[in-house]
Amino acid sequence: MDWVIETPRLLLRELNTDDAQFFFDLNNDPEVIRYTGDVAFESIDAARQFLAGYDHFKKYGFGRWAMATKSEHKLVGWCGLKYSSDANEYDLGFRLFKNEWGKDFATEAGIACLTAGFQKFNMPMIVGRALKANIGSIRVLEKCGMRYWKDVEEHDNEAVVYRCFPEDLNNLL
Repeated sequence: MDWVIETPRLLLRELNTDDAQFFFDLNNDPEVIRYTGDVAFESIDAARQFLAGYDHFKKYGFGRWAMATKSEHKLVGWCGLKYSSDANEYDLGFRLFKNEWGKDFATEAGIACLTAGFQKFNMPMIVGRALKANIGSIRVLEKCGMRYWKDVEEHDNEAVVYRCFPEDLNNLL
């Protein structure tokens, strides 16, 4: 297994088609995708097809990474960076199984992804988006050193955008 990021408790690696069951299960929980604007996959094969077409790693060298515990190598969610050419911006995102919420995995992985974004990929700024109702995700963005930037509309809902610059991360580490 090629782990690309290691934290004290987590290992992160590229998502691949072998992750179809994990990806299907993660997106099949209505509470997990409640604030995302995503819909559950119709089948494991649909999740596999999505993963087969996910080309962010090939295009940019980074993407949304599968997140596993170091102790058991159990997949607990994903975290990573996405480039949006429309907005010309880099975005931090994360998603975890509900039973993994509250363990600070998203914060730990988020800080590691921000570090990689700034140090390895020379990103000038990274944003994080969350619906205003998604207090948990907003708290993760704040704990990762991101600061409120602006209000936006996402999926016909009020949302916020946080942002982080390399020097903001230096204050955290």
